[in-house]
Amino acid sequence: MPLTNAHYPNKNPEWLLSGRPTGLYRSNMPRIGVVSDFASLTTQVMQSAALYLQGGDLVTNLTFKSGSTAAVSPAHWWFALYDDAASPALLAQSADQGAAAWAASTAMTLALASTVTIPHTGIYHAAVMVAATTPPSLLGAGTVDGAVGGFLADDVVLAQNSGGSLTDTAPATISGGSAIGFVPRVVAT
Repeated sequence: MPLTNAHYPNKNPEWLLSGRPTGLYRSNMPRIGVVSDFASLTTQVMQSAALYLQGGDLVTNLTFKSGSTAAVSPAHWWFALYDDAASPALLAQSADQGAAAWAASTAMTLALASTVTIPHTGIYHAAVMVAATTPPSLLGAGTVDGAVGGFLADDVVLAQNSGGSLTDTAPATISGGSAIGFVPRVVAT
């Protein structure tokens, strides 16, 4: 079913299962599609997931959920939102969470530094980076690299790792990314 006014119509099961949100609620996959608890994060490397957003959406927060592995000795971690350009540019980042804990099986919602008004409908990118002795595992959908990278030449990469030696600041663009065989679930509110 199509989204109406940034949420599903009242009788749509996905909208009902999401607790009937009144504001913006966009996710890259339904909860029923979350079938993997995967140690997909590499310390100090950003992982981004494709996320459909509509023009006019006001994105304030991003949420990712850890799986059965908590972050061990985190030093820096943050979420960020990138645009839909060929080389996606940073739109906003959350505050660096520093050494704050990220427990196992915990949904973390971080506010972006400023609300992002989405200029036009497209596939944007939500990112997470954790610099830790052991980053948390994430919940999402495991697949094969070829499926994440696409079947056709114009398919958008569903998830990728990029950057290295990252600390408290998100890179200005997503560049040099490599598709991974896991897509973390992300929710934009």
